[in-house]
Amino acid sequence: MLSVRGLAKRYGDTPVFRDVFLDAGAGEFVAIVGESGVGKSTLLNCMAGLDTWEEGSVLLQGADLGALDDAQRALLRRRLVGFVFQAFHVLPHLDVAQNVGLPLLLLGRPDAGRVEELLDAVGLRGLGARLPQELSGGQLQRVAIARAVVHAPKLLLADEPTGNLDPATAARVMEVLRTQARRANAALVLATHSQAAAARADRVLQLTSEGITAASSAHPAS
Repeated sequence: MLSVRGLAKRYGDTPVFRDVFLDAGAGEFVAIVGESGVGKSTLLNCMAGLDTWEEGSVLLQGADLGALDDAQRALLRRRLVGFVFQAFHVLPHLDVAQNVGLPLLLLGRPDAGRVEELLDAVGLRGLGARLPQELSGGQLQRVAIARAVVHAPKLLLADEPTGNLDPATAARVMEVLRTQARRANAALVLATHSQAAAARADRVLQLTSEGITAASSAHPAS
């Protein structure tokens, strides 16, 4: 599903990372850990075609993102990628249900039932008519997660999705991410500081400025 080969990223003369090789197959859950500032969020952005890179390649379902123009990348991302951003990126002028249903609307297949199903799954039943400014940070994070999985993407990227959540809610949210990824047979790539979240992954990888290596072996929770 996802193949990253020899990826290198710099900001001007400042290197972020280099020699990143990573594969994530359909139905696989990969966690990426590393120190703050090492480039975990940037790497996810590259995987989604939201950021550029200086060396290497990113292939999504066989399509070389580096060979596509901005419009082509946007169309591929809309169809195949779900992204849980660390800063939520919830649209303030849309209510909760509209935010969650936006990917389906953009694909021309709105489905209010699917939206309600996801709101229930993330513990937001009955809050679909509220505006984002009426929610807590933890609730906004769950809106972002529901929106990322509503269209059953083939690649699900999650950047610190449990960072604003209490342990019980974090565990529930991780289960939603894992369950939805499995239902869609999607590759799930998680960037996290949370040991509890990483422990649920099939593989845990350590990102440094010099590349990416296996951090440990993990077994998915039952």
